Amino acid sequence: MSTTTVQRRSLVTNLRGSLQQVLAAASLILIFIFFSIASPYFLLPANLIGILTAATVTGILALGTTFVIITGGIDLSIGTGMVLCAVMAGVFLTYWGWPLWAGVIGAILFGGLIGFVNGVAISVFGLPPFIATLGMMLVTAGLALVISGTKPIYFKSTPDFQNIMNLSLIPGARFPLGVGIFIVLMVVSALILGRTIVGRYAFSIGSNEAATALSGVNVRRWKIFIYSFAGLFVGIAGVLAASRLSSAQPTGGQGLELQAIAAVVIGGTSLQGGRGSIVGTVIGSLIVAVLTNGLRVTAVPQEWQSVVVGCVILVAVYLDMLRRKGA
Repeated sequence: MSTTTVQRRSLVTNLRGSLQQVLAAASLILIFIFFSIASPYFLLPANLIGILTAATVTGILALGTTFVIITGGIDLSIGTGMVLCAVMAGVFLTYWGWPLWAGVIGAILFGGLIGFVNGVAISVFGLPPFIATLGMMLVTAGLALVISGTKPIYFKSTPDFQNIMNLSLIPGARFPLGVGIFIVLMVVSALILGRTIVGRYAFSIGSNEAATALSGVNVRRWKIFIYSFAGLFVGIAGVLAASRLSSAQPTGGQGLELQAIAAVVIGGTSLQGGRGSIVGTVIGSLIVAVLTNGLRVTAVPQEWQSVVVGCVILVAVYLDMLRRKGA
């Protein structure tokens, strides 16, 4: 195959990825306009801040999941893993009396540990990612209940903990610190995915794992690293979720993994691996947050909200299949 042919195919692939991001951004704008017209409450500042806050937790989970899905994997444990990290933050800060910084770092590293175990199960023991992370989802859900005694853990001894998510970056504007953290993580993730060896190997593994291994790359080691790296985002999301409520709720987090995966797929990342972007994931996160909030403020019943979000996921996956066939 000539160099010109390879460059032409690469250009076509990049154009398709850009087109997917443009279509996702256009969809976000249309959804936003629709709900602005459908409900007088949608454009209220408090509601818009609520959308950004909801997109923050889901979006941070989606950022880490983007790396995993680009490798051709999946992680179903991020929702319950986030809850377990929130519970561990409560244990570190409330039960054990750690300083605020130590408890936060400990909870984030615990998320990395969850990702590390997932990576080992997949890379070393050869379990399919779906099965390995499904088992971890059940394990983390059970541990969150066991460790917390099935009761919420309140951060009464560390009142500053809630400032991590809720402190306003702009006095009088109610722009939460958590949203700023999300923006920073978005930029860092984009740089890592696009400018470092981590991103290059993630794309390479997702495109052709066997060829990547034959080229001398230790695929097992890098997959473990990528799952561990994604786990850190789970820990950060757990800290922010607990800070938002000023408590660790051991029964929360159900369905967040599906919302995060939906955001990644809607943003153009292929479930078969080898293609994706952080910008697309952020747009997908905003689409999920705006859609969920808009359905709520327009008084659509909860059961129909799930139907609509599910249909959006199915359409996104179907479009991904069409793109793969076209490629």
